[in-house]
Amino acid sequence: QVQLVESGGGLVQAGGSLRLSCAASRNIFRINAMDWYRQAPGKQRELVATVTSGGRTNYADSVKGRFTISRDNAKNTVYLQMNSLKPEDTGVYYCAADSGGNKYWGQGTQVTVSS
Repeated sequence: QVQLVESGGGLVQAGGSLRLSCAASRNIFRINAMDWYRQAPGKQRELVATVTSGGRTNYADSVKGRFTISRDNAKNTVYLQMNSLKPEDTGVYYCAADSGGNKYWGQGTQVTVSS
């Protein structure tokens, strides 16, 4: 059982930066992996970035080199630093925790990138 609360979404100009935060209700070092997903209108939810309990990271090709996922275990928080944002990055961003064979979801935070 993991409660997740995202924050940091908003409106940003293309080329700008934004940092999303995901606060978890338990120590994230005990969670197998933390993920960021996003969903654009009319599109399926897609995996953007993952960080495992061992510190390994993976990124979607579309964000590689621009986005960075990181953890602050002391704060039980996962971040997604988004740089060089593009209009196609627009969508609802969801934090997810993979633990005990289950995936737990946050409520999502809207990111809108204007051209």
